[in-house]
Amino acid sequence: MKTIAFFNNKGGVGKTSLVYHLAWMYADLGMNVVAADLDPQANLTSMFLEEDRLEELWPDESHSNTILGIIEPILKGMGDIADPHVEDVADNIGLIVGDLGLSAFEDRLSDAWPRCLDRKEDAFRILSAFYRIVHQAAKKREAELVLIDVGPNLGAINRAAILVAQHVVIPLAPDLFSLQGLKNLGPTLRRWRSEWEDRLSRNPNPDLILPGANMIPAGYVLMQHDIRLDRPVKAYGRWMARIPSVYRESVMGESAADVPPMKQDPYCLSTLKHYRSLMPMAMEARKPIFELKAADGAIGAHASSVQNCFTDFRQLARSIAEHCGIVLP
Repeated sequence: MKTIAFFNNKGGVGKTSLVYHLAWMYADLGMNVVAADLDPQANLTSMFLEEDRLEELWPDESHSNTILGIIEPILKGMGDIADPHVEDVADNIGLIVGDLGLSAFEDRLSDAWPRCLDRKEDAFRILSAFYRIVHQAAKKREAELVLIDVGPNLGAINRAAILVAQHVVIPLAPDLFSLQGLKNLGPTLRRWRSEWEDRLSRNPNPDLILPGANMIPAGYVLMQHDIRLDRPVKAYGRWMARIPSVYRESVMGESAADVPPMKQDPYCLSTLKHYRSLMPMAMEARKPIFELKAADGAIGAHASSVQNCFTDFRQLARSIAEHCGIVLP
């Protein structure tokens, strides 16, 4: 089983949409997939599920079938994680349901991080909760791939979520904010990896299943750039030109000398177009863009864009698989 997190500490880069569409694409390629919504905003869950179902999962009382319900025994100090519920989205897509109440876990995770240095077993159980939930959920679904959606920050919840991941894909937008985000994100990933390696050596219970110090950057995806006559708009072009060198220096810790342009950059997994009006159409139809039909309103030029979207995501799915060592059926 492979675990991949999609992470950028800058919001608005299309991260959740990317996870959603890739879950459907990998399912189309014949893989069993679990999508894990570990973002307290729970946007991925709202993309997958109808509002009526969301009302059932998020009642006024206990949310037993969401990520919050699974960690509730830890939050209340009454035990370990509960048996995870995996929501059926399709025959080969399962969802670990997100919850806005997950933000309550932030303080417990922050407190546990330093206590691991004192070899406190309960601290290791808290920090490995997401990891053990994901692995139990994947086992239930016999999933070969887990795609993890996290929020846009460098807080304790995201640190625990990223610990789950063997690989990290970084969605970017062609703007100054994404470049600045890379400069923060890269050193933070390396620091988390180093600090977790140190803590692993202090684990007092060898029988406790813990994540390794992986979090390996798999590459970046440039999202939502506008195009005219197959060329990026000039205002975006200058930021795009800087991404390969900033990614190398900040994320990979490599020299930025003799960096190839983005089209030849091996760390660039894909550049995805902005599909404009197709996204709200897809959300209305409760399906990915590349599955829209004429009955959904995808007619004329939209029909051509739907096919282009399918080609783009098929290529991206294969590129990520190659970089992460995933064997496609």
